[in-house]
Amino acid sequence: MEGRSYTDLLIWQRSRQLANAVYQSTQDFPQKEVFGLTSQIRRSAVSIPSNIAEGCGRQHAKDAISFFYIARGSLYELETQLYLSFDQRFLSEETLNTLLQQITDCKKLLHGFINHYKSKLGAS
Repeated sequence: MEGRSYTDLLIWQRSRQLANAVYQSTQDFPQKEVFGLTSQIRRSAVSIPSNIAEGCGRQHAKDAISFFYIARGSLYELETQLYLSFDQRFLSEETLNTLLQQITDCKKLLHGFINHYKSKLGAS
């Protein structure tokens, strides 16, 4: 990362914002879902910036890319869980759409970030 901290990365910042928005959006889920969908959604959301950070801490680009792919998988997992939450009427359509837009933004940023690291592999 050429001397920069992962906390300076826009993808990490946006995925952190997404995780915080998810926590806020799930706080009114039914109590019976605390150990079900609520917990699963929150774990997926936390996994995204966490895996980006862990990837940035790796010494080799190939190792880093593996963690970035895990973060990408967590974005898709979170997206599915939010649709299920909407289906169960735990989320309003407005909240769902807001979170889905944040997920889309993160997917785009992460795709570019993965491509950046892949180009490092080609250069070495």
